[in-house]
Amino acid sequence: MWEPDPEWHPLPGGLGPATLGVWRASVGDQPVVIKRLVRPGADASVALSDPDHFAYWRREAEVLASGVVASTAGIRSGPAAVDEDPDGITITTEYVEDAANNGLFVAHALGRFTHNDLSGVRHLARGQLGARLAQSEQHGGWPTLGRTQAGAVTDRLWARRADLVRALADVRQVPAHGDPTPANMRGRDGDDVVAVDWSTVGFGPLGADLGQYALSAREALEPLLEAYALGADVDVEDARLGAYTTAAFTALTRAEWSLSRAIRYDAPIEAVFRHPAVAPHLRVMTKVAAEIDWLLSRNL
Repeated sequence: MWEPDPEWHPLPGGLGPATLGVWRASVGDQPVVIKRLVRPGADASVALSDPDHFAYWRREAEVLASGVVASTAGIRSGPAAVDEDPDGITITTEYVEDAANNGLFVAHALGRFTHNDLSGVRHLARGQLGARLAQSEQHGGWPTLGRTQAGAVTDRLWARRADLVRALADVRQVPAHGDPTPANMRGRDGDDVVAVDWSTVGFGPLGADLGQYALSAREALEPLLEAYALGADVDVEDARLGAYTTAAFTALTRAEWSLSRAIRYDAPIEAVFRHPAVAPHLRVMTKVAAEIDWLLSRNL
């Protein structure tokens, strides 16, 4: 049975439906990161075995083993080794030092990444936002947000989700990292970002990667969108729908998740607004207020 070496140091955020953990270790004098993926059991979610679903358990291992993102323009991976056994997969990558990348630099790099040809790569994620909203729908949507003062607005946006997802299907689908948080856009090599966590790489509507990145970036969304469009060599308006829709629905879904776990149904909802697990998500939600208004005013 596979077990981590007791001398390895666990890294935060390393657990998931198919991820046993992530550790920092050393191979000789080389610092590395080791991720352990566990083969899904018979009772696991079918999404883990669906090559098109964002949660497909083997995607990162297969993509890194193929080397396809080791030399992509804009963002790329570092060197990686992939070892499979009957119980799962172990991914070993070089540790990527934090380069404190500027948000505009990352946005431009994400735009440049859209030019890469990944058409022949197997098992890339597709339709990530729609799949995530389908999961939310199975849990009743955003009922906790509906109890807040913003409920009238969030209810209207939730009601438009199907129309907006259909509209995104008509936007040009481009290569996308899928989880471009600042923590994952970690390193730098010349004009490229050295990125980590390629588990959701695939295709998404133009602007989607930028919309996700903007939620955690220090910079405002509009200058980030302009930098992204410059890197993608497109008009800003071509990327706006993908960026705004992804940013708004991702922010509100995360806010709903945090609120629903922090509050008792019989308690005043305002009592948890300053909860440390809730407040950051509410701040991000207010950050995309203008984008939500734009989406609600748009004729589809």
